[in-house]
Amino acid sequence: MENVAVLIVGAGPAGLATAACLTQFSIPYVIVEREDCSASLWRNRAYDRLKLHLAKEFCELPHMSYPVDAPTYIPKALFVKYLDDYIMRFNIQPKYLTSVESSTYDNDNKCWSIVARDMVESTTMNFSAKFLVVASGENSAENIPVIPGLDGFPGEAIHSSRYKSGKSFSGKSVLVIGSGNSGMEIAYDLATHRANTSIVIRSPIHVMTKELIRLGMTLAHHLPLNLVDNLLVMAAKFIFGDLSRNGITMPKMGPMMLKSKTGRSSVIDVGTCWVNKKGIIQVEGSISKIMGNIVKFQSGDEISFDAIVFATGYKSTTNVWLKNGESMLNDNGLPTKDYPNHWKGENQLYCAGLARRGLAGIAADANNIANDIKSVISSMSG
Repeated sequence: MENVAVLIVGAGPAGLATAACLTQFSIPYVIVEREDCSASLWRNRAYDRLKLHLAKEFCELPHMSYPVDAPTYIPKALFVKYLDDYIMRFNIQPKYLTSVESSTYDNDNKCWSIVARDMVESTTMNFSAKFLVVASGENSAENIPVIPGLDGFPGEAIHSSRYKSGKSFSGKSVLVIGSGNSGMEIAYDLATHRANTSIVIRSPIHVMTKELIRLGMTLAHHLPLNLVDNLLVMAAKFIFGDLSRNGITMPKMGPMMLKSKTGRSSVIDVGTCWVNKKGIIQVEGSISKIMGNIVKFQSGDEISFDAIVFATGYKSTTNVWLKNGESMLNDNGLPTKDYPNHWKGENQLYCAGLARRGLAGIAADANNIANDIKSVISSMSG
């Protein structure tokens, strides 16, 4: 049994940020990670052309800025280097290939009892921790929807985490399911590599440029959100025109308010809308079933495809291993309390990076958690 003050589960940006904030207060911790590297989502499961969609000033982790000459929108490779530099700067030493199997609260000893597996040695490790930080992410397991007939589809069907580039799909008919940022960008990437591309867009979305989002996030500090939203929607209509003719409708709630209330982000256009307007990317509605290589849509359209890419996001797997976490997380492994009070549960249980607030949200969570742990330790010793 290893006794630790703080156990952090997950060495993605949220876990690393929490570790750095604890280091600032000289609070000892152990950080465990089931993969063989930090930030595996960014290193291994992100497509080649990915850049951070928000300007760099909204994407810094605590206590370390980007290099002065870094571009406004950080590409994937530079972000991974930033994380490596961050790990070195704060001397963070994750225990890799260590998978947490269960975590329960021990009421008698007032601590968390954690069982983990060393995946290299196939041995069990036991930890006892006064504080437990869940930083294993919203994005730990691929989310693929149930579609009748999918198991009989003869072509390639992959989750976006395995998509790297459209090169191998040139000349093929490809359906992208999911119209968030990943789905729209993958559709654009496929179209530029001359794949016959269609995308399923089932619900209304705000389409913005990255400059508009940067403007909105800056103005939100000084103006009411509904006013900022009116400006953004007007500007988007001016830039993109009426996208409803191409199958893309706009939500009733404005983009900043929608993000604030539901965590749903606007789609940052990387060029998808222009090729959509030219008819190069076809927009389809909901799927009713798949028959062989033919996808039948609820509109009645039947189209044959060589490949399907699921840009349908991820789901949290925290509830598989975390017991006694009901005070903080719901059945989907996401916070029960609304932002900004989501990060703390009962019995010194915390979560970082689960509020759908991006890297800025992660930085805020990490600071809040470290400050709270410091004050609890002070009151114990006082």
